[in-house]
Amino acid sequence: MGAQLLDGKALAQQIRDRIAKDTAELVAETGVRPGLAAILVGDDPASKLYVKNKQKACDAAGIYVDENRLPASTTQAELLALIEKVNADPKVHGILVQLPLPKHIDSRVILEAVSPLKDADGFHPHNMGRLVEGNPIFEACTPKGIIKMIESTGVGIEGKRAVVVGRSNIVGKPVALMLLHRHATVTVCHSKTKDLPAVCREADILVVAIGKAKFVTADMVKPGAIVIDVGVNRLDDGTFVGDVDFEAVRQKAGWLSPVPGGVGPMTIAMLLDNTLDSAKRTAGLKT
Repeated sequence: MGAQLLDGKALAQQIRDRIAKDTAELVAETGVRPGLAAILVGDDPASKLYVKNKQKACDAAGIYVDENRLPASTTQAELLALIEKVNADPKVHGILVQLPLPKHIDSRVILEAVSPLKDADGFHPHNMGRLVEGNPIFEACTPKGIIKMIESTGVGIEGKRAVVVGRSNIVGKPVALMLLHRHATVTVCHSKTKDLPAVCREADILVVAIGKAKFVTADMVKPGAIVIDVGVNRLDDGTFVGDVDFEAVRQKAGWLSPVPGGVGPMTIAMLLDNTLDSAKRTAGLKT
């Protein structure tokens, strides 16, 4: 039979269509157009592509983009000055600082300089702290997209055993908290976890985000489980695979997200969603 595929591309398109409609209504009713400031420092090819894709998605949704491309020689002080400027710009409702930054710039200092009220990526310590207490202004984009994918299966999260493999601040920790707030029983695994396969086999919902190609094999998956593969790993032949052994796990899981075409498109859709929500708050509307 095989797992049902969680088509992130199709789901993200549905969400982006809804965002375009909501954006048009917001502009018509209030005159407020959602605005995203995108900041790219240096010439990292992958980062350039990510920013280009985000800009295209914004354009299609009717979201204004304030694009800032800076040379790799930009100093930390210069970048902080730019962030201060976009923090104060009333046309900007969300700020995206594309990572990684050049080595001479401290990413933590930069991310903390972004206003928590415009932190569309959801990485500011203020928003992470509010996520812990279950009252975030913004939820981080990739974990938020993962939750939407799980909800799209129609299987309730409440009461389920959820296992998150990986404890990064970008995916593992926030998605574990989001699952917890939706009343799953959550285990977070990492490199020191004993008998990882046995823990994974307990999962009704398995989220894998560790950056190791085909690490999760079929014998680590409970029959019928929802498996979300967050990893993107480039093989020697130039192809990309996830952290899950797709073909093998597909025979056992109930639902499985592919790589590419799974979580990736959802991340961009959630960035637009966060920017729209921020614009609605500016206009005094409920989100």
